[in-house]
This record gives sequence, C-alpha cells and structure tokens, in this order.
Amino acid sequence: MGKLVDWIDERIPMSKTMKIHVTEYPAPKNFNVWYIFGSLAMLVLVNQILTGIWLTMNYVPTADGAFRSVEYIMRDVEFGWLLRYMHSTGASAFFVVVYLHMFRGMMYGSYQKPRELIWIFGMLIFLVLMAEAFMGYLLPWGQMSYWGAQVIISLFGAIPWIGDDLTLWIRGDYVISGATLNRFFALHVIALPLVLVILVFLHIVALHEVGSNNPEGISIKKKKNSVPDEEKPKFKFHHRFTSKYDIVDAIPFYPYYVVKDIFWVGIFLFFFSYVIFFNPAMGGFFLEPPNFEAANPLKTPEHIAPVWYFTPFYAILRAVPDKLMGVLLMFGAIVFLFLLPWLDRSKVRSIRYRSTFHKVNLTVFVISFIVLGYLGVKPVTEVYTFLARLFTFLYFAFFILLWFYSKNEKTKPVPERITK
Repeated sequence: MGKLVDWIDERIPMSKTMKIHVTEYPAPKNFNVWYIFGSLAMLVLVNQILTGIWLTMNYVPTADGAFRSVEYIMRDVEFGWLLRYMHSTGASAFFVVVYLHMFRGMMYGSYQKPRELIWIFGMLIFLVLMAEAFMGYLLPWGQMSYWGAQVIISLFGAIPWIGDDLTLWIRGDYVISGATLNRFFALHVIALPLVLVILVFLHIVALHEVGSNNPEGISIKKKKNSVPDEEKPKFKFHHRFTSKYDIVDAIPFYPYYVVKDIFWVGIFLFFFSYVIFFNPAMGGFFLEPPNFEAANPLKTPEHIAPVWYFTPFYAILRAVPDKLMGVLLMFGAIVFLFLLPWLDRSKVRSIRYRSTFHKVNLTVFVISFIVLGYLGVKPVTEVYTFLARLFTFLYFAFFILLWFYSKNEKTKPVPERITK
C-alpha cells in the first residue's frame, strides 16, 4: 500500500493535498457548535447525489409517465420509498443546514476581508441550490409541482421587453408541459449538480487559502518570533502559511474536528432518520398533500404556495401589489446578501465585540426572515399582507442600517489572541 501511495504521489500530489486540506489543516481551537454546518452540508450533498442517481434509474421524465413512475418507485421498487424520502427530506435538510451556515457567517463576520470571495462562492451555491430545488420540485408532476412551477415561471413575464420570450424559453412550450418537465429533468440531474460541485470545491479552496474564521473573529496566524517559544504551536502543520508564520491557537483538523463532526453527524442523522421513518411529509411542509395527486391543468389547488425554503422570498413577492416591483424585491433580497461584505464596513468581525445596536439589528433580521417564511405559506388576507409588508421593510432595513452605522460603530476591544 505504501508503494502504491508513493507511486500515485509521484504523479499527483494526493498526500500533500490531503495534508493541506484535511489532516493537517490548521483550524482555530475555539470552534463551537456553529461550525458543524459546513460538514453537514457536505454530508447532505452526498446524500442528494447518491439517492438522486438511484431515483433516476426508475424515473420517467414525461408528462404521462412522471407521476406514475414516482408511484412505482414508492410502491414496487425495493426500498424505493426509502430512497424517495431520503431525497425529499434531504432537500429540506440541505436548506436548514445552509441557512444556519449562512447565519453563523453573519454572526461572526465570516464574509469580511479577506474572506469576501468565500462568501460570494457560498451565495452562488445558495442560488444554484434554489434553482436545483425548484427544478426538482417539478419532477414528481403532482398538483403542487405543476401549479407552483406555473406561478414561479410566470413571474419572469413581468420583466419588460423580454419577459414573454423568456418565459416561453424556460417552459419550452406555450404552457407547462412535457417539454418543460424534460428540460428541468436534464438541468436537475446533470447541469446544476455539476455546477454545484464545482462551486463547493471553489468555496473550500478559497476557505483554505485564507484560513477559517472563528468565534472571536481574529487571525490565528502570527509572524515568526512574534510569540514566545513556549507558546508556539506544538502541532506540525503542512500549510503554505508555515513558511512565513507560526500558526498559533490552532489545532489540526484531523483528528480533533473530524471526531467532533462525526459526533454531530450522529445527532443530525438521528433527527434525519426520525423525519424519514415517522414524519416524511412534516405536516405538509416537506411534502404537500396536493402533490400526492397527479398534475391536472384543469384543476387549480385551493392554495398555491412553494416549499417552505422558498416562502420568505415568496412572501416578499406577494407583499407588493405591482408584479414587476415584487419580482425586483424578491431578487433584491438575495442580491443584498451577495453585497454583505461591502455593506458591513466595521473593522470588527465577531458579534461578541459588536455594538448592542448591531445585535438588535441582526436579531430583527432573523425574526423577519422566519416570519416571512411563515407568511409565505399562508393565504392572502389583509392582515397577512400588512405583516408581509412590515417584515419585508425590516428585512431590507437590516442591510441599509448596517451600511450607515457599521463604519463608525462603537465596538468592544478585540483580544489579540483567542481567549476561549
């Protein structure tokens, strides 16, 4: 085995790459539970790819065969029901993990210099993930799949001049049909997963190039001779920083954080398994009751709403009477997240040392996002519309206020070394 590894290393730097990015990667010693969601996202991504491959073996991407093939998978394919529920539950789990991962980045300022590109790659992953989930949502060809796609695709018609041609191009037909299903299937199983994997790779490479942030929001790299010998790292790090820096306050990712992540993976799989075996529909939030009926263009569901992970943005869309303005605000809600590294002008990263006003502002933002998610699944009423407008205003107010107060924000003193 040793000779085989040496033979491979002579031709591709496998061992060196493994040391730099896994076994000897210097991770801050103060990582807390908020830092497990990156590993969990990788786990769910692998689950989605593997279960998706098995599902496509029996899925028929035609208007006549799609719903029947899903029923065939559920009833006749050996363990097909398990694969389908692992995939559908995995989609929701992916967004739970990604939303918490993004929130951790916002709490500890992981988007600030020099990690702007990490954040941009992460947001691109989020955007592709939304497109992947939307296209996968059409594939069961149930009532909610069909009518949900009808509503979302029609939004592009609000774009001036090119809207009608764009919606026609997306559908591949004048109505949602087998042509739409076929192209969404191709994008869902081939194009978007490929883009997603590439972006995840770039996200990790960018992260390991500048090093991980930590709850203190301070650098773990110190120049040589800047710390006493007794405080220099006791671990051997195979990393490009070691030629210029002593990496203090860090421990190797393996075995310390690998063991920690495995523990939390076990906790995650416990809840994941509970949903799969006991509550796969999750009260209609993961799998809606209308989607267990075959798509019928002549019968509209009583209440059309997207899956829960789209509902915050859907609530923003519905909060505005003008269709074009609603679409712009919906996409603007994501654009503002992209711009976060430049909207936050504070020199302090971690929320531990930010002002009370910033903590309140971030808390209001999170509450607004959750409430908008709830309002997005509710029917349109005067009260719900008013609340949607109120919390849409608070959602965007977070970014606007952040730009104004962050530059001259009164912050607490930041320690020079990791303290806990």
